[in-house]
Amino acid sequence: MNHPLAEGFFRMEKLPHIWCPGCGHGIIMASIARAIDKLGLDKDKVCIVSGIGCSSRAPGYMDFNTLHTTHGRALAFATGVKLANPELEVIVIAGDGDLSAIGGNHLIHAARRNIGLTTICFNNNIYGMTGGQYSPTTPTSEKGTTAPYGNIDKPFDITQLAIGAGATYAAKTTAYHVPQMDKLMEAAIAHKGFSLVEAISICPTYYGRKNKKGSAVDMMNFLKDSFIDHKVAEKLPPEKKEGKFLIGEFLNKVEPEYTEQYDKIIAQLKK
Repeated sequence: MNHPLAEGFFRMEKLPHIWCPGCGHGIIMASIARAIDKLGLDKDKVCIVSGIGCSSRAPGYMDFNTLHTTHGRALAFATGVKLANPELEVIVIAGDGDLSAIGGNHLIHAARRNIGLTTICFNNNIYGMTGGQYSPTTPTSEKGTTAPYGNIDKPFDITQLAIGAGATYAAKTTAYHVPQMDKLMEAAIAHKGFSLVEAISICPTYYGRKNKKGSAVDMMNFLKDSFIDHKVAEKLPPEKKEGKFLIGEFLNKVEPEYTEQYDKIIAQLKK
């Protein structure tokens, strides 16, 4: 028997998805659907936009207005959609490479404008679809097909990058922390202004094998053991926080939203 959420929010004829066994992307995609359902949004008023990459396959499975665009340009297309029809709830799905490498310039400008887009970054620390190249979030010394002796670059913290660029909502979670992720997705979509949720995923096929991370279960256990909500971490002694990565809601503030400001200019010119 099919689940009501799947029947209501997914193109059943397109399933099962093509992601590798153990990939965390399906978990994140389902969380987005649950958030939309919880908020009671009209499906016809939701538009999901993606670029290119593993994560960007998601709009093909999701039964909304969807737009599959070119590599790195999802936010540029989404900006056009939102300006053309501000009533739409526009959600951008992008991978870490798609969003912070070729699409990095679009990210910082969408954030500084505070345009009413929700961006969900499926971060698996690697270019999974195109062959396992290292990405802007690959940890230093970790390997990829284009870094066979280890990556020497310092990785981006995409959540902090968005905050620094002017986003008004920013959060980070993992594919293991599903109840938290559902709440953050809901809050991000409901937020008026530019919001970003960085969802740490796992890629057992490329990243995991290349860096000897073990099975998909091992990689999920790493998320469970290594990531902790920053509000909980504040109450812990230093030795309990050593080696931990912080997740949770890092920013939630209200500032003028871009399309509303744009509409004010149009209204003034019509007087």
